Amino acid sequence: MAAERFGDVEIVSMDSMQVYRGMDIGTAKPSLADQAGVRHHMIDVAEPSEDFSVARFQAEARAVIAGIEARGRRALLVGGTGLYLQAVIDDLGFPGEDLALRARLDAQLDEPDALAAAFAELEIRDPLAASRIEPGNRRRIVRALEVMELTGRPFSSFGSGIGGVHEPIVSVRIAGLAVETAETSRRIESRVDEMVQRGLLDEVRGLAAAPWSRTARQAIGYKEVLAFLDGEIAAFAQALVLTAQRSRRFARRQRAWYRRNDRIEWFNVHESPTLSAVSDKSQSPVDAVMAWWSPK
Repeated sequence: MAAERFGDVEIVSMDSMQVYRGMDIGTAKPSLADQAGVRHHMIDVAEPSEDFSVARFQAEARAVIAGIEARGRRALLVGGTGLYLQAVIDDLGFPGEDLALRARLDAQLDEPDALAAAFAELEIRDPLAASRIEPGNRRRIVRALEVMELTGRPFSSFGSGIGGVHEPIVSVRIAGLAVETAETSRRIESRVDEMVQRGLLDEVRGLAAAPWSRTARQAIGYKEVLAFLDGEIAAFAQALVLTAQRSRRFARRQRAWYRRNDRIEWFNVHESPTLSAVSDKSQSPVDAVMAWWSPK
């Protein structure tokens, strides 16, 4: 790993689901050996029952990075969730919350076909936001409608709809490790198989008795296995097929997000054995992005 080679580096995970304790296999968390070799941050900082927002991640990750700098070391931001990376390195603000309004909007989606109708409403009111949200992602659809009700502004002017260039709060160098599309598909299939072999079903079954937040429940693999355990999906094999399908859709959106960022310097992992080795360590089956954090 790059961090091991440089020696003075601590890793800050930019993965929105590795924040949850107990959700290890499905999120491909770094092994305990990897974490012992290089200090990792923003992993296991919340319970699955907690809704972990990008605004909370922004505040906590920036505090972690300040601590790394105070120790005279460097932060290497790695992963995963493009919005989380941008929220940490750029001067972004996020809208407030109205939990009562959110609960009311969410309750309305319990009616048959209500989720599809809500997504259709979002497509009319904010097509850009709708293009970046899965039609079945209830949590994000509700959040988009909540923000628009609160602010009178399109959801795409905040958070997940960010598309423009924003003023960075630090000087960073961002490296992207590009993976070919065919290789991405192969990695996704391999990763799903590995998740099963490592015991994903038992992991989810062990967590299922406790309450799950809407955020944690949306994690790829966990949502599908929970649906199987709840009897909404008839066979475990079907849950795995849906996991792979959703992973491929996520990969396409993730690649499109990163490709819009002209600050990323891309490297083809197939042209360098060193980069290929780093890519193999990546927690993502698609393009990996690493950002070196440097004070202005």
